[in-house]
Amino acid sequence: MEARLNVFASPLANKLIKHFVGAGKVAHESTIPDSTLELVKIRASQINGCGFCLDMHTKDAAAAGETQQRLHMVGAWREATVFTEAERAALELAEQGTRIADAAGGVPDEVWANAAKHFDQEELVALVATIAAINAFNRLNVMFQQPAGDYRPGQFA
Repeated sequence: MEARLNVFASPLANKLIKHFVGAGKVAHESTIPDSTLELVKIRASQINGCGFCLDMHTKDAAAAGETQQRLHMVGAWREATVFTEAERAALELAEQGTRIADAAGGVPDEVWANAAKHFDQEELVALVATIAAINAFNRLNVMFQQPAGDYRPGQFA
């Protein structure tokens, strides 16, 4: 696969990405564990078919100590026993927020209520911001056809 354009050579793309990254870093200042935020990014990236983001976030999660078993089970989190109830609520919100165009009315109230049982208001803001940011990155990378596989953990830190 070859990228449609070199986003790293584009001043406009670099400026845009800098702002997206900045917004994403704010969410990591919340009290939500980074591992939960990485799982959310992985799940949204799976749904959106973004290889670049899957490569990045699975490698970053593994480098931060996430187990291979949990990384392999993200796509089947409903059947997996390796996730906490809070992680499951975050993954469900990520799925619904990513598939928002598929559901008339948006995220169902019961999905939001379940997330609100596990996360306070500030954490919900961080969770929604993470879901929005990863969906934006997924769309950029999928449309640009950004190749995946060469990412090194922490490369853009």
